[in-house]
Amino acid sequence: MPGPSRPTLVRAIGRWSLAALMVNSIIGSGIFGLPSSIAGLVGAASPWAVLIAGLAVGVIMACYAEVASQFSSTGGPYLYARAAFGQLLGIETGWLLWLARLTAPAANANLFVVYLGEFWPHAKDPVPRFAILTLLIGILVVVNLLGVRAGTQVSNAFTVAKLLPLLAVAVGGALYLTAGHGIASPPTSASGTGSWLKAILLLVFAYGGFESALTPMGEVKNPQRDAAFALLSALALCTLLYTTIQWTVVGVLANPAHAARPLADTARHLFGPTGASIVAVGALVSIYGYLSANLLAVPRITFALAERGDFPRFFAAVHPRFHTPYISILVFGFLTLGLALAANFEWNLTLSAVARLFYYGLVCAALPVLRKKQPHAGGFRLPGGPYFAIAGVMSCVVLGTRVDYIGSYILGAIVLVGVVNWWVVRRRDIPYDPS
Repeated sequence: MPGPSRPTLVRAIGRWSLAALMVNSIIGSGIFGLPSSIAGLVGAASPWAVLIAGLAVGVIMACYAEVASQFSSTGGPYLYARAAFGQLLGIETGWLLWLARLTAPAANANLFVVYLGEFWPHAKDPVPRFAILTLLIGILVVVNLLGVRAGTQVSNAFTVAKLLPLLAVAVGGALYLTAGHGIASPPTSASGTGSWLKAILLLVFAYGGFESALTPMGEVKNPQRDAAFALLSALALCTLLYTTIQWTVVGVLANPAHAARPLADTARHLFGPTGASIVAVGALVSIYGYLSANLLAVPRITFALAERGDFPRFFAAVHPRFHTPYISILVFGFLTLGLALAANFEWNLTLSAVARLFYYGLVCAALPVLRKKQPHAGGFRLPGGPYFAIAGVMSCVVLGTRVDYIGSYILGAIVLVGVVNWWVVRRRDIPYDPS
């Protein structure tokens, strides 16, 4: 008699939930402070910089839309790179993706305590800080252990909650400015090509995070249909929202480049002290929502690596009752808490920048390769796909010239770990079967 069947993941994420997860993975804490940095770089033209960055990321996301629609398994960029370029580049992509997505939520968890300190100064003291971080991350770990439906519902709720104050600022600001209010002479900036490229680089990271939402595709109801929809819907919403907010900030504030909390200051101007308080609370909600999206999506990276024999097998364990990758979730939650308590994230800037540009460019390059390898694969076909792929790769190369590579020894160490990982598991290579 055959033995009991091995527990598997459950396809419970619908089309709109995937789109919400995508938005939740993109919008974190950056939107609450980034408008002043962009205004400082390119001045009154900063809304155009936001729009141009959205178009640049749109090229990359369009490539992702085609590539992702050919896969129905868990793994995201790791799986795409592995199928297109082999086990070594797949493992390297998996390590860079996992570590970049691990440090970002850890930094945001610590930032939550910083924002909370505005309401409760003792939140930043050692004992309350430890208790808050443990509770914040612990709750999300438990929710995601109990089932992907519960994790998805929490992500959906936070997506709506974080969008409300941002939409209020965007819509209120648009109405205010179109009515002829605002500053008479918006600030100008003698910005050169270097300033524009730096602004675009910062904004590309503000639009980033969508790639982690593609990792749990083994739990999406119709991944080949819904991946492109979720990517393009999230891009359209975030581009419109970011551009309108930037236009509002530079149109309402007299000196937006030096505003410590540009959205709160803008909301105070539009709606009074209550508006500023709502935006401050919205920042907390946005950060925690970002954490919820990462606790749902990122553990699936180590699950996918283990499922294909590229990582210790226990990372692919699925809970027999809840049908969740519980070992990967517990390990990710534990590491996120540890890094958040360490509160030393300067090195993450280089890691995140180079890692993202690497796997963004690699997935764009995978588009024509996969068209040859899997000519009959179902899913979305991007018109002019090879040209989009070239443009996406070139964008990543150009932006890579603006990255500060000081501290890149950390990246070298990660690449070396990936090579060692591949050397150990190379004989257990399990090819991807698109069927």
